[in-house]
Amino acid sequence: MSKDFITQDDCYLFGKGTHYEIYNKLGAHLVTKNGRKGVYFAVWAPHAVNVSVIGEFNDWIGFDHNMEMNNESGIWELFVPDVKEGCAYKYVISTGDGRTLYKSDPYGFYSEVRPDTASRVFNIDKYNWKDHDWIAKKSRENHYEQPMSIYECHLGSWKKDYQGPDDEDGFYDYKRLAKDLVAYVKKMGYTHVELMGISEHPYDGSWGYQVTGYYAPTSRYGSPDEFMYLVDAFHQNDIAVILDWVPAHFPRDAHGLAMFDGEPLYEYADTRLGEHPDWGTKVFDYSKTEVSNFLIANALFWVEKYHIDGLRVDAVASMLYLDYGRDDGQWVANEYGENKNLDAIEFFKHLSSIMNYRNPRAYVIAEESTAWPSVTKDPKDGGLGFSYKWNMGWMHDFLEYTKLDPLFKKGAHNKMTFGLTYCFSENFILVLSHDEVVHLKCSMYNKMPGYEADKFKNLKTAYMFMFGHPGRKLLFMGQEFAQLQEWSEKRSLDWHLLEEPEHKDMQEFVHRLLEMYKKYPALHTETKGYGAFEWINADDNERSIFSFIRKTTEADNKNSVGFVFNFTPMERSDYVVGVPKAGTYKRILSTENDTQVVKYKAKEGECDGRPYRLEIPLKPFEAVAFEFPKVTKKSK
Repeated sequence: MSKDFITQDDCYLFGKGTHYEIYNKLGAHLVTKNGRKGVYFAVWAPHAVNVSVIGEFNDWIGFDHNMEMNNESGIWELFVPDVKEGCAYKYVISTGDGRTLYKSDPYGFYSEVRPDTASRVFNIDKYNWKDHDWIAKKSRENHYEQPMSIYECHLGSWKKDYQGPDDEDGFYDYKRLAKDLVAYVKKMGYTHVELMGISEHPYDGSWGYQVTGYYAPTSRYGSPDEFMYLVDAFHQNDIAVILDWVPAHFPRDAHGLAMFDGEPLYEYADTRLGEHPDWGTKVFDYSKTEVSNFLIANALFWVEKYHIDGLRVDAVASMLYLDYGRDDGQWVANEYGENKNLDAIEFFKHLSSIMNYRNPRAYVIAEESTAWPSVTKDPKDGGLGFSYKWNMGWMHDFLEYTKLDPLFKKGAHNKMTFGLTYCFSENFILVLSHDEVVHLKCSMYNKMPGYEADKFKNLKTAYMFMFGHPGRKLLFMGQEFAQLQEWSEKRSLDWHLLEEPEHKDMQEFVHRLLEMYKKYPALHTETKGYGAFEWINADDNERSIFSFIRKTTEADNKNSVGFVFNFTPMERSDYVVGVPKAGTYKRILSTENDTQVVKYKAKEGECDGRPYRLEIPLKPFEAVAFEFPKVTKKSK
């Protein structure tokens, strides 16, 4: 290594907020200096009076290895010879008011398994990736034209396997997940997996949304190399990986980022800006270039070092609004007297721009729960630059409607039609996430009204409506086989339910939905806007029936797919639906177990404002998807 591991250029770029690989300099790095192997430690702590390193290499004795500050950058650094990979360490920070703090490394690549909190030295550059073809393919593709069906998964509770009396958690490790989870997601037909809670976090009950180690995949399930192995396995099986990412807030844990050097450093100093009253957490100070750099480099880190395909940004609304979760007197307006967090807005524009420039194959997804405009528009056009936005409004309306007793559905018909008035205003993902099946909200199955058989039928029809509706798709684990219990991070999904025919049938139906979604471009091409969607009948509220067409383009009927949904337990044996052309239409999927080939011959006669009609008898709670006739020279 050179004489100065951290150069003046490093300090300058970090101070400007544009050192996009700062993690290669800050943290703990295995190097050779003057012929001796060891570790170079570096940490940003500008308010500290002194910083030293303690760890297994010096029997955790403080002040034996004091660091030096690199000019006025606030970065302290020290080379310690003979420290080896895997060694646990912490920083000892002496504050201006005489306190001594013991902190884990904000840039550490690996951590001890909780409840222990020290960082561990790790070389993340030695893994031999085998997903080169995947990366090359995805770099050429336009992901907006590709299917996106996401399996949201919490690794610690997907499945558990207790190996003995000393195994309190029953966690599958990354290697076992690379075998079992990858195989399951592939067999089901999902195109993407979204992993909750990968960045290191101290408390299981936070599900990974209160992070202390932003650069470390959690050690609960194994080492960084083993997490790379899991990502690699997904890619080799043609499955993209999305990580939940949390730049909105961080916990107060003593070993973490809070009051890192004795003063507010990563958080805003004013508690009206720097704390979330409802969550009891700290808020990042996005006005500080070094803090912005920490987060943006971290986003790039997961994509460039761990080959992650996308980041789902948690709690975006809490970042955008200064008064989010705060009462009068608990927040501070911006310079224009508004409730917009201008620092966070610039942060998002910076993040999306640099991600798109350096990694155009990757995407950044906003969990944004309000009507903030232009979330997925280019920053050049006044947008935030996200690739996709979770459609929370659609989700709430959809659940409100589907959980109603059929008798009252006709009065809430607009709940299912309103989403189509704005469905192309952003690049939306339709989500039925973990948040909807916890904290007494019931499982998806138990949200459905009626007797047991009705619940299964209603849920199937609801899922088909979701897969026919414009927008990418996300289902949380367990929803695909009608999990009965609410989700809890403390226990495994109830896989034994698959021994019961109704739950096995639900799983197989979702598999068929996923395969249909991938097969027909009309269902996953989202760039044509309203030209690719057409209502057949949006107004049949008396019978609670909906019908529409999905197309690849406005003029294209040969590749179109039609849908009809009956949301009541009433049989409609005389149901007819209008279609635009003559020919034979073929049923491709029904919520009934009937897998026979069924064809519908179009008959002349106006229906739903169209010149032809199909007779499609509907059973109670039945939904049907049908493909349009193929155009031939003769039919032209």
